[in-house]
Amino acid sequence: MDEVDAEAWDRLLTGSESAGGGSEHNLPNPFMRHAFLTALEKSGSATVNTGWLGQHLLLEAGNGEVIGALPCYLKNHSQGEYVFDHGWADAFERAGGRYYPKLQSSVPFTPATGPRLLVADDTNQDQNRLALLKGLEALGERHGVSSAHVTFMTKPEWDLAGKAGFMQRTDQQFHWYNDNYNDFKDFLDALSSRKRKNIRKERDNALAHSGISIDRLTGDDLTEAVLDQFFEFYIDTGSRKWGHPYLTREFFSQIVNAMSDQVVLIMAKRNGNYIAGAINFVGGDCLYGRHWGCVEDHPCLHFEVCYYQAIDYAIENQLARVEAGAQGAHKLARGYVPVTTHSAHWIAHAGLRRAIEDYLQHERKHVEMESEALREHAPFRKA
Repeated sequence: MDEVDAEAWDRLLTGSESAGGGSEHNLPNPFMRHAFLTALEKSGSATVNTGWLGQHLLLEAGNGEVIGALPCYLKNHSQGEYVFDHGWADAFERAGGRYYPKLQSSVPFTPATGPRLLVADDTNQDQNRLALLKGLEALGERHGVSSAHVTFMTKPEWDLAGKAGFMQRTDQQFHWYNDNYNDFKDFLDALSSRKRKNIRKERDNALAHSGISIDRLTGDDLTEAVLDQFFEFYIDTGSRKWGHPYLTREFFSQIVNAMSDQVVLIMAKRNGNYIAGAINFVGGDCLYGRHWGCVEDHPCLHFEVCYYQAIDYAIENQLARVEAGAQGAHKLARGYVPVTTHSAHWIAHAGLRRAIEDYLQHERKHVEMESEALREHAPFRKA
């Protein structure tokens, strides 16, 4: 990313978002900012040493002006992606093929939907997006890789990728939507009686009954001392979930230095000491919940710090939704509803391509049916 002009990249991001309808909030998608992607590389989090070799694509006009961009990495594993293709790799290698290396167009370690095919805000947007997809195919052929994957892309980009011959995949997350609530009580009033009582009980258990208080930190409040404490929490969770954490301590310093106005750190305090925390990012009309960790276990504290505090923040700041990360059907009982996510895939080998296409047809139907079934169990009062 150091080889890419930051102003040109971010100008494309702003143009891509405004073409998609824009937002009354001026902060861009945090994860696709040049500063965020650069921090991943410069901090040692996403580098060749961790299996993420930057291969970012730029689309230039005849005069050298950058009119399109696509984040891309050459990878020798499938970790940190959250769109799982381990089964594809195993099947291909059992059949004598070589699945790795592959190309991955995504934000490393970040299962959040956002624009991937960045293009200038002009009349040739779809044409330029198609050119980026063709460029991704060409890069794959040049490297002789098995495949190229664009994950957590927007639905319009996904539709366009399907027309360009990429195979289409769907998955599911749980997001919270702000129905013009005035406060958290207003949100609770929209829920069924049983769910409303359960959430009140969980909040009481997390805070009132345990002597825990909550601080929300952003901007100048995000000191190195606070980041040290949060990183201790992150290390604990990352070690248990993945064996080793994906992000380095330096990463958090770099993003705070570059974009502290988009970082919201929710920290839980007991007896004057922080014991748990979750990092969130603000962009457009959304609060993106990311990493969480703790050094003390308390009933319902995870729900409070990661879900209810995020809802509180979104209501107070008039944000349209909260995206609380990958998976987690337990979020349904806490006011989060199923949402479809989208990815597109180019497979070089004809036989593997046919097998995956057949699999994806069944998988898309399953995701749709599961989402419909879960929506029937949403916690809101029936009309």
